[in-house]
Amino acid sequence: MIKVLIVDDHTMVRMGISAYLQIESDIEVVGMATNGLEAVEQAKILKPDVILMDLVMPEMNGVDASKKILKNNPKQKIIILTSFIDDELVYPAIRAGATSYILKTGSADEIVDAIHKAVMGKSVFEDEVADKIKNNPAKVQEEELFETLTNRELEVLRLIGEGKTNKEIGDELYISLKTVKTHVSNILNKLNVQDRTQATIYAFKHGLVK
Repeated sequence: MIKVLIVDDHTMVRMGISAYLQIESDIEVVGMATNGLEAVEQAKILKPDVILMDLVMPEMNGVDASKKILKNNPKQKIIILTSFIDDELVYPAIRAGATSYILKTGSADEIVDAIHKAVMGKSVFEDEVADKIKNNPAKVQEEELFETLTNRELEVLRLIGEGKTNKEIGDELYISLKTVKTHVSNILNKLNVQDRTQATIYAFKHGLVK
């Protein structure tokens, strides 16, 4: 029996996928999570063989969740199931260790096929995603430094890029000045830059500030 965990922040999507899979005699839906944080915890507890992972979710996104899950248990297989095929999502997801990348617009049979192939160590990629991987192999290997930032650190970096002071950042995010300073220090260290000016340049260069 293949144990599957479904991760998506939309109730109808979770219930719909679960209904699809219930009719499969060799697949058991052992749990459902509404965000990346829940996914990491449930992956530890339920020990699913395959995780159907959405990417854009509150609390923790699918890429960060995938990294943590596979760090805890590299044998678990993660299938990205999303509506997005943007470069800034595709490449980080593959680098995070996702086995497959398919779209929610696909059929139930395609999802089932991806699950069966995942447990056999085989990958399934949406055609456009497969082309991206084939045409830009370097991007699959290279991890951008900003991808190591937490969601909160990204928020702080964007505000730094907008020229906000630490106090203004704290007021906007409803966090203390001390917490802001901690985030700024972490950002500088992770991006390997010396000061806020260099961080701002980095943010603009990578499209993190509009």
